[in-house]
Amino acid sequence: MAEPERPRTEPRLRPAPLLFEPAAAASDPEHFFDLESIEDPHHLLDRATELTHAFRAATDRSMEFQALAAAQLADPRRFDRLTPGSIADRAGWTEDYARKMIEFGRRLQRGGEGGLGDQALG
Repeated sequence: MAEPERPRTEPRLRPAPLLFEPAAAASDPEHFFDLESIEDPHHLLDRATELTHAFRAATDRSMEFQALAAAQLADPRRFDRLTPGSIADRAGWTEDYARKMIEFGRRLQRGGEGGLGDQALG
């Protein structure tokens, strides 16, 4: 039996801007968003925490868009619709996970609460 969906209670965080690193910096395994150059541990903790929140928010939003796309691709009204197996292959998911993402995307399309929160998709 599925757990009832809980409404989102926490406000959506506005992530810190994620600036893309130049190719030269990204190729250096010791370089990560210039954190290695921050000597003050207070500032380092603040900036690393800020990046952690930004990455989490970006992950949540990306997953919502994945779910929306999966629901659109599986829409039975589409002449070129894809099966959950085809969507899973394309996204690198299991077929079961694809079905859950399709359903999540359909809830989002119907105007359901955004965000994955405590929902177990995997």
